[in-house]
Amino acid sequence: MANRGAVASGHELTSRAARFAIEEGGGAADAAIAAAWMACVVEPVLTSPGGGGFAMLAEAGERVELCDFFAHTPRRHAAGVGGEDIGCDFGDTVQTFVIGHAATATPGFVPGLFALHQRAARLPMNRLLAPAIETARSGWEITGFQAYLAQVVLAILAHDEETAATYLVDGRPPPPGARMSNPRLADFLEKLADGGIDSYVNNIWPRFLAQQRNHGHLREDDFAHYRPIWRQPLLLEEAGAQVFLNPPPAASGALIGLALDDLDARPPSAPNLARALDAADTARKATGHDLAALIAQFGPPSWRGTTHISVIDGHGNACAITISNGEGNGHVVPGCGFMLNNMLGETDVNPAGLDGWPPDTRLSSMMAPTITRHDNGSLHALGTGGSNRIRSAMFAVIARLLRGNMSLRQAVEAPRLHVEDGFLDFEPGLPEEEAEQLRALFPQHRLWQAPNLFFGGVHGASLAPGGRLDAFGDPRRDGAAEIIP
Repeated sequence: MANRGAVASGHELTSRAARFAIEEGGGAADAAIAAAWMACVVEPVLTSPGGGGFAMLAEAGERVELCDFFAHTPRRHAAGVGGEDIGCDFGDTVQTFVIGHAATATPGFVPGLFALHQRAARLPMNRLLAPAIETARSGWEITGFQAYLAQVVLAILAHDEETAATYLVDGRPPPPGARMSNPRLADFLEKLADGGIDSYVNNIWPRFLAQQRNHGHLREDDFAHYRPIWRQPLLLEEAGAQVFLNPPPAASGALIGLALDDLDARPPSAPNLARALDAADTARKATGHDLAALIAQFGPPSWRGTTHISVIDGHGNACAITISNGEGNGHVVPGCGFMLNNMLGETDVNPAGLDGWPPDTRLSSMMAPTITRHDNGSLHALGTGGSNRIRSAMFAVIARLLRGNMSLRQAVEAPRLHVEDGFLDFEPGLPEEEAEQLRALFPQHRLWQAPNLFFGGVHGASLAPGGRLDAFGDPRRDGAAEIIP
């Protein structure tokens, strides 16, 4: 093949870390791991070693499997602890999250990347950590998008003195072009490079526990019992392609599959997409979030949240990895330079609320790393951030790729829409006839003034039948793509 790899992610330096791994002789898994570590440095509002995620891994022409390293609920409820409601302003809407130590579930990020490394990587972990360590130590330039994100979650980043000192400049979000560094995060990553997962257990757990002991639910046995889980993806046949989706307990695959099934053979016009999204949302409410009942509605499939990284290497291996810290719990771990997650405070992840979560349970998620394999030999690796809009973003892109004959770039850039509880949000740029149909179908609607990160950021890589690699990063979330020759 002419090129050795293709990657798309939410930051130029994240994609560049993946490129480094490919150029060092690594494959898709190596590139995804290196990029994930870098994302913790340069995309700190979206992900962190204190969070978790999912990785969809495909070996060329062989098995496809899903590594679930998402957050896990504590093994018991602690008495007398609580959280704090925080509003995040997206401009056209405000979304409320709960933060605080009691909003933190057991993180899986670090064990998950080590599990993915053991399964499929070629390079040693210390090499894959090197770009992130160097950048955290020497510094990087704040992009306009990252400055905007910091403004959206300013109340969280300014929640306490150490958190503000880590992420802000004189109490304000760093402006575009400002240079930031995070030496404490570099120290943390160096411990992992030197001592591996044992260093995480021996040196980092005690710091987590010191924070949690009097204010949160997590105890030593929560960390000791945590394990990444390898699962068979949810497999759908769609328009001459196999679509590998995140299986339960994640909710995303079932909802995307239900929407694809409702769309059936209809063209992916905006009104048809909206109808299918509404049908899936109606089914979600009617079944009381019962994923088995949802899946049963679109036939017996095979069983095989946030920033995203998609990689395909020159041998046809693919890795789609979606990672999240929620919005962070508002407190930096002492000496580590990052926050733990606030997954117990996200309603789409934990609809039972801060006091109602079931103990010792892998949380559900809307995160949807996805791989499609086509009869003609082509391949896509896809995924997005975007909270509960993940399902609608992924459904629209998959439908437009498979049924609309769009290129990767066209499918990602096309106007997005989201339907929830009968209310339609949609972006500008649709043909007027389709926009009028949407208004008639959904009297309760909101037309956004411009494309927005509210609708996710689908970063994708593709392999064409002739072997050509391509990648495209969603401009809604400052996407950056690299083709590695």
